[in-house]
Amino acid sequence: MTEYILRTENLVKEFLGFVAVDKVNLQVKKGHIHALIGPNGAGKTTCFNLLTKFITPTSGRIFFKDTEITRERPAQIARRGIIRSFQISAVFPQLTVLENVRIGLQRRTGTSFQFWRSEHCLDTLNERALELLHQVDLSDFAQDLTVHLPYGRKRALEIATTLAMEPELMLLDEPTQGMGHEDVERITELIRKVSIGRSILMVEHNMNVVSSIADCITVLARGAVLAEGPYESVSRDPAVMQAYMGTAETQLQGAHP
Repeated sequence: MTEYILRTENLVKEFLGFVAVDKVNLQVKKGHIHALIGPNGAGKTTCFNLLTKFITPTSGRIFFKDTEITRERPAQIARRGIIRSFQISAVFPQLTVLENVRIGLQRRTGTSFQFWRSEHCLDTLNERALELLHQVDLSDFAQDLTVHLPYGRKRALEIATTLAMEPELMLLDEPTQGMGHEDVERITELIRKVSIGRSILMVEHNMNVVSSIADCITVLARGAVLAEGPYESVSRDPAVMQAYMGTAETQLQGAHP
């Protein structure tokens, strides 16, 4: 068995002649937090969309636990245990926090589309939903309407709903985007906490977050892998600093684990 839960071979995505992802060979180790970073337009979100099959590769191959998944559909990918979040918080604002988590739990019960059944049949999911809310420090908000949650708490709820689908690999797209300092610290610790027993691949711009929790970092620039390795080596790579157009030294070396 390979030590990698996810890997790609020469992954390419072209849009009308523009190469957005250029021969990317990505290797995510089991049990690791792996960060994907790079300047704006580097191809990070496109990579995520390729891995979860929201878009189809032009060429190359994708493997999950040694099984090729290149041609599988998004639903098949999710059933395998690859679950992603998005840059924009994806929760149901007019449902309670508890109800949002129950929706994630329904997938495992096979009742997601049985609309003729009473909502009370979902009460059996409450105990597990409350356990998940406790994991992300949202127990006190269980009966609150999600629309009233602060932004950082909504992102924590999104992680809880992701956990409800029992992922082996979580793909987190900009989990701390738009947050204040206090929320960033809370979500960073939450990611560290939920990574126990699973693998995480994350796109993140905040280098303090990356430096503090990432086991390995892959740097993309113009769709290609520019550097890869632990934070200490990547942050000192001259090519990485140049790719960030002079801002990398402050962004990367200025962050402290």
